[in-house]
Amino acid sequence: MSLSDTQAVILSTACAREGGFLLPITAALKGGAVKMVLTSLIKKELAEEIPAEPGAPVWREDEDGPPLTLRATPTAYEALGMDADAGAETVPEVVSAADMADQPETPPSEALGANRPRKPREGTKQEALIAMLKRPEGASIAEIMAETGWLAHSIRGFIAGTVKKKLGLTVTSEKHEARGRTYRLVG
Repeated sequence: MSLSDTQAVILSTACAREGGFLLPITAALKGGAVKMVLTSLIKKELAEEIPAEPGAPVWREDEDGPPLTLRATPTAYEALGMDADAGAETVPEVVSAADMADQPETPPSEALGANRPRKPREGTKQEALIAMLKRPEGASIAEIMAETGWLAHSIRGFIAGTVKKKLGLTVTSEKHEARGRTYRLVG
């Protein structure tokens, strides 16, 4: 059976856990990718839905029954070349909250690959722009345009999207009569 790298990582992590539980996901996936990968594992019969105990990670809410979580099937162990007898067939149907306490807690947003501050790339226009913003006097749009060759709207978008959101840095702006609006990193 052919598995993507992401599927293999998720399954091998699950099969290494006591109980074979797929959740929480440790792979860094964004948006709907988590649902797509897990759904594909269910379709390939490598994962199965089982009732989740209170406090356990939930895959989805069943309309008529309890919340559901995901567990690796014996087929998953076989696909990874692991001993299925030591895995999913011998574990209890539902793991207790005490058993789940042994696993490190991963907040849901982190498990789903939510935006986390990243390290700035080196030797790039991004690095040059951040260096300019770190100066005590900051940098104006005109100064950044001269350094990077970018247009004003691209610079503002980069500051808002990459510097603030992706890198998690705090940027202030001030209006100066001589230089115009200047941007500066705080801290």
